[in-house]
Amino acid sequence: MRALLQRVKESWVLVEGKEVGRIGKGLNILYGVKVGDTEEIADRLVERIVNLRIFEDEKGKFNYSLLDVKGSALVVSQFTLYANTQKGRRPSFEEAEKPERAKQLYEYFVKKLSEYVPVQTGIFGAHMEVFIINDGPVTVLLEL
Repeated sequence: MRALLQRVKESWVLVEGKEVGRIGKGLNILYGVKVGDTEEIADRLVERIVNLRIFEDEKGKFNYSLLDVKGSALVVSQFTLYANTQKGRRPSFEEAEKPERAKQLYEYFVKKLSEYVPVQTGIFGAHMEVFIINDGPVTVLLEL
């Protein structure tokens, strides 16, 4: 399971020109599921995300977590996080979980994350336009 975290001042997502999710200060999370991932892995990933200290204190040090700053999360499904580009010119997505199982884990992940912080989402499987006002910029890849 992979989550690409982007610390944001604001982030929103459009589907067919309609806004479906928006947050202020917090994390834009691009979320990918690999073949064989489980709910237990999702639980650990949620715990890591909400407690990861990537927000700055008064001295500019990364001392605060998403929980500490009372931030929100915008979660966008992103199977392309599992693109394999080792061969040829077209990425392979063999490591990405099949859509049905990936959607189950995506929904589980969103539900668990929402137990800690306010969560908005895109629409699983839809073509989305994601707008990110990256703060820093700060971008961190978590993989479990």
